[in-house]
Amino acid sequence: MKKSLLINSEISFLVATLGHTDEITICDAGLPIPDATQRIDLALTHGVPSFIDTIKVILSESQIEGVVLADEFKSISPDLHQALLEELANDEKRTGKTITITYVSHEQFKDKTHQSRAVVRTGECTPYANVIFQAGVVF
Repeated sequence: MKKSLLINSEISFLVATLGHTDEITICDAGLPIPDATQRIDLALTHGVPSFIDTIKVILSESQIEGVVLADEFKSISPDLHQALLEELANDEKRTGKTITITYVSHEQFKDKTHQSRAVVRTGECTPYANVIFQAGVVF
Protein backbone atom coordinates (compact mmCIF):
# COMPACT_ATOMS: atom_id res chain seq x y z
CA MET A 1 0.00 0.00 0.00
CA LYS A 2 1.24 3.51 -0.82
CA LYS A 3 2.30 5.49 2.20
CA SER A 4 2.35 8.92 0.62
CA LEU A 5 -0.57 11.33 0.95
CA LEU A 6 -2.18 10.48 -2.42
CA ILE A 7 -3.69 6.97 -2.39
CA ASN A 8 -6.36 7.30 -5.12
CA SER A 9 -5.15 4.97 -7.88
CA GLU A 10 -6.64 6.93 -10.78
CA ILE A 11 -5.15 10.24 -9.67
CA SER A 12 -1.81 8.57 -8.83
CA PHE A 13 -1.65 7.16 -12.36
CA LEU A 14 -2.68 10.50 -13.86
CA VAL A 15 0.01 12.44 -11.98
CA ALA A 16 2.66 9.82 -12.80
CA THR A 17 1.90 10.05 -16.52
CA LEU A 18 1.65 13.84 -16.90
CA GLY A 19 4.09 15.40 -19.31
CA HIS A 20 5.33 18.97 -19.29
CA THR A 21 2.41 21.38 -19.96
CA ASP A 22 -0.27 18.65 -19.73
CA GLU A 23 -3.37 19.95 -17.96
CA ILE A 24 -5.75 18.55 -15.38
CA THR A 25 -8.89 20.22 -14.04
CA ILE A 26 -10.00 20.03 -10.42
CA CYS A 27 -13.59 21.17 -10.12
CA ASP A 28 -16.60 21.68 -7.92
CA ALA A 29 -19.61 19.38 -8.05
CA GLY A 30 -21.38 21.43 -10.72
CA LEU A 31 -18.86 22.04 -13.51
CA PRO A 32 -19.90 20.35 -16.76
CA ILE A 33 -17.32 17.72 -17.73
CA PRO A 34 -16.71 17.08 -21.44
CA ASP A 35 -17.81 13.60 -22.53
CA ALA A 36 -14.47 12.88 -24.22
CA THR A 37 -12.40 13.81 -21.15
CA GLN A 38 -11.56 11.31 -18.41
CA ARG A 39 -13.75 11.91 -15.34
CA ILE A 40 -12.35 11.05 -11.92
CA ASP A 41 -15.39 11.53 -9.71
CA LEU A 42 -14.52 11.86 -6.02
CA ALA A 43 -17.80 13.54 -4.99
CA LEU A 44 -19.54 11.68 -2.14
CA THR A 45 -21.89 14.35 -0.83
CA HIS A 46 -22.05 18.14 -0.54
CA GLY A 47 -18.59 19.33 0.46
CA VAL A 48 -16.92 15.91 0.57
CA PRO A 49 -14.18 15.90 -0.46
CA SER A 50 -13.58 19.62 -0.35
CA PHE A 51 -11.90 21.55 -3.14
CA ILE A 52 -8.98 22.65 -0.92
CA ASP A 53 -8.35 19.18 0.53
CA THR A 54 -8.23 17.78 -3.00
CA ILE A 55 -5.87 20.58 -4.11
CA LYS A 56 -3.52 19.89 -1.18
CA VAL A 57 -3.29 16.19 -1.94
CA ILE A 58 -2.73 16.64 -5.68
CA LEU A 59 -0.12 19.36 -5.09
CA SER A 60 1.71 17.02 -2.70
CA GLU A 61 2.60 14.73 -5.61
CA SER A 62 2.68 16.93 -8.69
CA GLN A 63 4.78 19.78 -9.99
CA ILE A 64 2.76 22.53 -11.60
CA GLU A 65 3.95 25.65 -13.38
CA GLY A 66 0.65 27.35 -14.10
CA VAL A 67 -3.00 27.52 -13.16
CA VAL A 68 -6.09 28.84 -14.91
CA LEU A 69 -8.98 30.26 -12.89
CA ALA A 70 -12.30 31.88 -13.77
CA ASP A 71 -12.43 35.64 -13.15
CA GLU A 72 -15.73 35.11 -11.33
CA PHE A 73 -14.02 33.02 -8.64
CA LYS A 74 -12.35 36.15 -7.18
CA SER A 75 -15.57 38.09 -6.63
CA ILE A 76 -18.19 35.37 -6.08
CA SER A 77 -16.19 33.11 -3.73
CA PRO A 78 -13.37 35.32 -2.40
CA ASP A 79 -12.61 33.25 0.72
CA LEU A 80 -12.05 30.01 -1.19
CA HIS A 81 -10.18 31.90 -3.91
CA GLN A 82 -7.82 33.27 -1.26
CA ALA A 83 -7.39 29.82 0.29
CA LEU A 84 -6.37 28.46 -3.12
CA LEU A 85 -3.86 31.29 -3.63
CA GLU A 86 -2.37 30.49 -0.22
CA GLU A 87 -1.97 26.82 -1.15
CA LEU A 88 -0.27 27.82 -4.40
CA ALA A 89 2.07 30.16 -2.50
CA ASN A 90 2.88 27.34 -0.06
CA ASP A 91 3.70 25.08 -3.00
CA GLU A 92 5.97 27.75 -4.50
CA LYS A 93 7.86 28.00 -1.20
CA ARG A 94 8.11 24.23 -0.87
CA THR A 95 9.38 23.65 -4.42
CA GLY A 96 11.18 26.91 -5.15
CA LYS A 97 9.28 27.16 -8.44
CA THR A 98 6.97 29.94 -9.60
CA ILE A 99 3.35 29.18 -10.50
CA THR A 100 1.81 31.47 -13.12
CA ILE A 101 -1.85 32.38 -12.55
CA THR A 102 -4.08 33.17 -15.53
CA TYR A 103 -7.68 34.39 -15.27
CA VAL A 104 -10.28 33.84 -17.98
CA SER A 105 -14.07 34.11 -18.11
CA HIS A 106 -16.04 31.14 -16.78
CA GLU A 107 -17.18 30.34 -20.32
CA GLN A 108 -13.57 30.31 -21.54
CA PHE A 109 -12.65 28.14 -18.55
CA LYS A 110 -15.32 25.58 -19.47
CA ASP A 111 -14.05 25.54 -23.07
CA LYS A 112 -10.48 25.04 -21.85
CA THR A 113 -11.43 21.93 -19.84
CA HIS A 114 -11.67 20.10 -23.17
CA GLN A 115 -7.84 20.23 -23.30
CA SER A 116 -7.43 18.56 -19.90
CA ARG A 117 -6.13 15.01 -19.66
CA ALA A 118 -8.71 14.48 -16.89
CA VAL A 119 -11.22 16.31 -14.73
CA VAL A 120 -11.22 15.53 -11.00
CA ARG A 121 -14.70 16.26 -9.59
CA THR A 122 -14.89 17.09 -5.89
CA GLY A 123 -17.93 17.44 -3.65
CA GLU A 124 -17.31 21.19 -3.34
CA CYS A 125 -20.49 23.27 -3.64
CA THR A 126 -18.89 26.72 -3.61
CA PRO A 127 -19.48 28.61 -6.89
CA TYR A 128 -16.56 28.75 -9.33
CA ALA A 129 -14.32 26.49 -7.22
CA ASN A 130 -12.47 25.20 -10.26
CA VAL A 131 -8.83 25.24 -11.34
CA ILE A 132 -6.82 23.94 -14.25
CA PHE A 133 -3.30 22.80 -13.32
CA GLN A 134 -0.59 22.91 -15.98
CA ALA A 135 2.16 20.38 -15.29
CA GLY A 136 5.69 21.61 -14.83
CA VAL A 137 8.93 19.67 -14.52
CA VAL A 138 10.75 18.65 -11.35
CA PHE A 139 14.21 19.50 -12.70
